[in-house]
Amino acid sequence: MAQATVVNGRTAVVTGAASGIGRALAQRLAQHGCPVAICDWDEAGLEETAAAISGPVLARRLDVSDRHGALAFAAEVADWAPAPLGIVVNNAGVTVSQTAAEGSIEDDEWVMNVNFWGVVNGTRAYLPILLRQRSGAVVNVSSVFGLMTFPTQSSYCASKFAVRGYTEALRHELRGSGVNAITVHPGGIRTNIVKNARFHVDDQGGTDHERMVREFARIARTSPRKAAKTIHEGVLKGKDRILIGPDATAISLLTRAVPVHYFDVIERGMKLVRR
Repeated sequence: MAQATVVNGRTAVVTGAASGIGRALAQRLAQHGCPVAICDWDEAGLEETAAAISGPVLARRLDVSDRHGALAFAAEVADWAPAPLGIVVNNAGVTVSQTAAEGSIEDDEWVMNVNFWGVVNGTRAYLPILLRQRSGAVVNVSSVFGLMTFPTQSSYCASKFAVRGYTEALRHELRGSGVNAITVHPGGIRTNIVKNARFHVDDQGGTDHERMVREFARIARTSPRKAAKTIHEGVLKGKDRILIGPDATAISLLTRAVPVHYFDVIERGMKLVRR
């Protein structure tokens, strides 16, 4: 287990803060005395998040896959920050629902550029600052699909497994530096990720996007506010890996117990849910 990180009262950076986990986490950190620097591609949603924060806030529209843009934002944050940097949360994420056989390279690149390279860009932009301080944490959001795989989510799973591998390797590199690298694996969280997906087909061969949105809403039991609380408290406790929701905990146990044939179990469970 990593050492506990001082977060409250220090500057926090959160990507993907226009909605969902990012918005809830930015609001929670601000409530605990953190000046927050937030970014997102969705400028209108970002403005709503900023308006709901009473403390110091720096909000900028940013495509996290833009390496130069990420570096420029980090430089602006460093000049603006009223307090030392405590936590960087690389949270922005997107998904595609399509089979690997029918998938397009454009969709694959979109998912990897945001989900994986966005994490790499955010990590590299702020890591020099944290290392100079010899304190703070990089918190990279993977998924339960960084623990297991699922049909029609090959690009998303690849990106989230990549986030997991990258962050765990980074954590080993940072031993003794005073800086922590933490992986977050959310289960079903009530966010807009499925609604905003590039949808082509679901795992049953269906092409009704609205049906998939409704189905996700039925199984996504954890609120963004609860997810933010779990992340915040996990970082404060010095956890290396943070699982969000009972489904994430169950999947983590299942993939360790049945590492090859776990999907047989999941498929039977999904059939019961759909009924």
